[in-house]
Amino acid sequence: MKVTINNRILEADPGETVLSVAAGAGISIPTLCHMEGLPPTGACRMCVVEDMETGNLIPSCSQPAFDGMKIKTHSPKALTARRTIVELLLANHPDDCLYCIRNGCCTLQDYSEELGVRQRRYNGERSTYDLDVSSPSIVRDPDKCILCGKCVRVCEEIQGVSAIDFVGRGSDTRIGCAFEEGLNVSSCVNCGQCIMVCPTGALSEKDDTARVIAALRDPEVTVVVQHAPAVSVTVAEDFGIKQGTDIVDRMNGAMRRMGFDYIFPTSFGADLTVIEEASELVERINSGGPFPLFTSCSPGWIKFMEEFYPDLVDNVSSCKSPQQMLGAVIKRLWTGENGINPRKVFHVSIMPCTAKKFECDRPGMREGSVRDVDAVLTTREFIRMIKMFGIDLDLVTGEPADSPYGECSSAGRIFGASGGVMESAVRTAFYMLTGADLPTLEVRELRGLEGIKEVAVNIGELELKAAVVSGLGNARKLLDCILAGEKAYHFVEIMTCPGGCIAGGGQPFTADPQVIKSRMTALYSIDSAASVRTAHSNVSLKKLYDDHLGKPGSHAAREMLHTSYAGREVLK
Repeated sequence: MKVTINNRILEADPGETVLSVAAGAGISIPTLCHMEGLPPTGACRMCVVEDMETGNLIPSCSQPAFDGMKIKTHSPKALTARRTIVELLLANHPDDCLYCIRNGCCTLQDYSEELGVRQRRYNGERSTYDLDVSSPSIVRDPDKCILCGKCVRVCEEIQGVSAIDFVGRGSDTRIGCAFEEGLNVSSCVNCGQCIMVCPTGALSEKDDTARVIAALRDPEVTVVVQHAPAVSVTVAEDFGIKQGTDIVDRMNGAMRRMGFDYIFPTSFGADLTVIEEASELVERINSGGPFPLFTSCSPGWIKFMEEFYPDLVDNVSSCKSPQQMLGAVIKRLWTGENGINPRKVFHVSIMPCTAKKFECDRPGMREGSVRDVDAVLTTREFIRMIKMFGIDLDLVTGEPADSPYGECSSAGRIFGASGGVMESAVRTAFYMLTGADLPTLEVRELRGLEGIKEVAVNIGELELKAAVVSGLGNARKLLDCILAGEKAYHFVEIMTCPGGCIAGGGQPFTADPQVIKSRMTALYSIDSAASVRTAHSNVSLKKLYDDHLGKPGSHAAREMLHTSYAGREVLK
């Protein structure tokens, strides 16, 4: 079909919306509620365009294009309508942009600037609601909510959690949890995907930067930091460095300038997780199950399982996540080796994930009253700290991480991408079962951004059947198939966020799938160029086992590196 948009003749497929046709031609139409890949709701009306044949304003997100259609996307009539919408939204919005966490990256603020809204035209009583700070990971500020519904949709339609929904009617409509309770007693899994789609400051991560800065200022406290593999390939995006660039050494240098005393990569903890998880898989293979074994690296998935699939608790690996394994090693072994009181160590982890804030306070993630990880900073919080300290990454000298946990394999680095945990574990499980490395270390069937991936790997006489899932909505589909007997696997990796940690709820804001892809490509490029590509080849890891843990799955290893999970009561 031929469609004319802004005097340009474009081609459109049957059923394609005006918004989609325009986007394909590089024409940007403002929208507050549209979510790519989901059916349109037409809720915000910011995307209205003028039909030049009738003079009517139509929502471009839900209006199918038709042959001969003539559209103006930024006609005076369309601009006036959009401006009025923004003015009405601002009439019920707090005037605290200077203090808002989204100041400078707020879509409503951007549209106010774009449309030249400079004064308040509409006055009246504003709606006021209580701030919800009950969650260990997420802060809800309903006063800043513009009812676009994107958080509700991502929680229900993509993640399959449905922790929040529209509450009330008419002018009293708001978004909240069941029975007006806080997020902490809802089915929320702390994944933070709602934060990623929120166009304002109505949703944000719980900020721990003040606690970390206070620790850095305390001369009596030793501040140790670990950073996840998915962080070093995303921080660059906020500093004008090419997308997907790995700046791990410059990150280390920046952290030194901030005052962190010791720096360790979480990838060492990932290598440790591979050894323990692969050992657990081998043990189940040798004993005949139970299958499948589910990975336990993603805390959002763990809470999702406890909430909705408690019958699968025994199938979930008892391994702690890389963050918590490294935290336990640092607080319980490293401190003793260095003569440091663990109570005088403040352990910070920099993560792409908001659910890690929830995870570090779980029972079993501490020894007595001493937490293994004291504070979690998201990638966004870390970026804010870099800017706060006035650090120019272009001028920072790269530095290595500290010993003995600074050495990691590239198998630990690819944990940040969906499929990376599985690929790393398969490499080591193959070695444990055969005594030799995989002929080809790359398991390409496990790579990519697809929501569900499957592979069969021949290990001697065994055909190891594995699946990789990212996004909890996809997890629900696969789990239902497994429980119905329609699918059978030995090993299943589940990541909470679509695409894995590279698209975690604590990462820099983006809706561009190419950005996510560039992050994934960067991690696999690191892997292909590395000299040590398997966890079982990590010399420092071998020394840790020789000096303290004995062998994988030993009593010492289980005491320190493993935990247990249990079902939670949920209102169905």
